[in-house]
Amino acid sequence: MNRAKMILGHTSIPPMLVAVAVGLVILVTQGPWWIWLFAVLGIPTQMLNEYSLHRYIFHLPPPKRQWAFDLLYQAHYGHHDFPTKIKLFFAPIWVTLPILALNIGIVWALAALVLPAHALAIAAAIVLVGGTGTFLGYEWFHMTAHLTVPKTWVERHVTTLHNQHHFRDFSKWFHVSPGGQIIDRAMGTSINHDALRQQQRIEFIRTLGMRPDDARLVAARARFAEKYDLTPTEITRAAQVQGTARA
Repeated sequence: MNRAKMILGHTSIPPMLVAVAVGLVILVTQGPWWIWLFAVLGIPTQMLNEYSLHRYIFHLPPPKRQWAFDLLYQAHYGHHDFPTKIKLFFAPIWVTLPILALNIGIVWALAALVLPAHALAIAAAIVLVGGTGTFLGYEWFHMTAHLTVPKTWVERHVTTLHNQHHFRDFSKWFHVSPGGQIIDRAMGTSINHDALRQQQRIEFIRTLGMRPDDARLVAARARFAEKYDLTPTEITRAAQVQGTARA
């Protein structure tokens, strides 16, 4: 399985690679040598961005209105519903590009207050080079966590923690990038080893606490079946309530 081909095949990845390239060009042509040091700030900044978006936006309580539910289904709910579907691994381009533009605007504006002559270069270093580069790393590790492929030690570590989010407790371990578990521990969303031994699969964990046959889920699966290669058998199986589920 060619992971490089897989990740490059998603619509949101090439624009992010272009963003990194643009950032590097800006630093080479406009920034003094010390501006490059700001790229390091992009790493923890993007990790905080990753955690916050995942926890506070992608895991919002399911909206009542179907159109809003459908947006979150494409952004993230669908990934929990079908965690092995490759087309649901990656953040949609209509999420990544606006966030990239927003981050550039915020950092540029803040830098202009302190070092106006270098505001563009600072934004390029922090957001385009450090932040976007970290985001691409996140996409790689997240994709790898959901694939059955030979993995490095770091990739196995990420997979172990991310599987706990998917199959143990979806309200824990919101990070994916290596080192991001520091944020989870600081924010109280980690699972320690002792708790993990007692942690059982949460009811309806694959559907973020909703009944698998929830009308909103059923409608979203039908609407996006072709887009995400969902077969009729997979859709039928996903809607089945297993065991003694609550009403």
